[in-house]
Amino acid sequence: MKEVIFLKQNAEKWERFEQQLFQKKKQNADDAANLFIEITNDLSYSKTHYPNSKTTLYLNSLASKVHHSIYQNKKESNKRMLSFWKTELPLVVKKHHKQLFISFVIFFISCLIGWFSAKHDDSFVRLILGDTYVNMTLENIENNDPMAVYKSSKEVDMFLGITINNVRVSFMAFIFGLFFSIGTGFLLFSNGVMLGSFQYFFLAKGLFLESFLTIWIHGTLEISAIIIAGGAGIILGNSILFPKTFSRGESFIMGAKNGLKVIIGIVPIFIVAGFLEGFVTRHTEMPIYLSLTIILSSFTFVIWYFIIYPKTIKN
Repeated sequence: MKEVIFLKQNAEKWERFEQQLFQKKKQNADDAANLFIEITNDLSYSKTHYPNSKTTLYLNSLASKVHHSIYQNKKESNKRMLSFWKTELPLVVKKHHKQLFISFVIFFISCLIGWFSAKHDDSFVRLILGDTYVNMTLENIENNDPMAVYKSSKEVDMFLGITINNVRVSFMAFIFGLFFSIGTGFLLFSNGVMLGSFQYFFLAKGLFLESFLTIWIHGTLEISAIIIAGGAGIILGNSILFPKTFSRGESFIMGAKNGLKVIIGIVPIFIVAGFLEGFVTRHTEMPIYLSLTIILSSFTFVIWYFIIYPKTIKN
């Protein structure tokens, strides 16, 4: 093909590509990648048939611009991810500390209810945890391995199963906020009662310390994240109940966005908690100082990132 025909066939396309580059802020990564492929194909053809022509120089320059655009977009995307964890999420948490505290209070009170109910009614634990689990645990206690349930599955299977279930529960806690926060409150209440009765069950068997040092290796992050997910649900529910100076629709949209940011923010916590439960908690023979180090480190992180650090961030 003669160069003049090659130019005539593609000049309009190249001009359109240049216009797209000037509007690169509106381009997504897929469009930029497709653009780069087309330009490099044309450049390859031009290099083969017209190696020293101005057309080849022009296409080489255009390809460089597209490559720079892709790299710049990737760089901005990485910065956006960093800013979410460093600034955006802590600011949302800071704005909604009240809702997170309400979630904590609901969960804590329900734990106490579960604890005292189990203390005064021997059948309560079976009602909440189920006969199968209670019987299995009693058998494990008789075999001098009360925490054997954490060794019953393969590490990877337990890690994936627990993580997926916890993320599912967190999204449920958020979505249930649509029922004017009552749905979220009920989910927090049921989980709190379960935890309280669960812990009293081991206390009654004289195994509180052993159960604490085992369960809270992963439970510190897991329970904290569930409480925070409850806070996200309350953010959503309160946006419907208390729109303040906004229309109810505007308030709902803002509440949904902020609550969803919180939910996205705790997904990595659930992943770490799932990893600990799948790979670490099963080692019930580990030294006490190691268990306490993991528990206290997890607790310190939660307090720092979700309570202390947000207060240092300026809007």
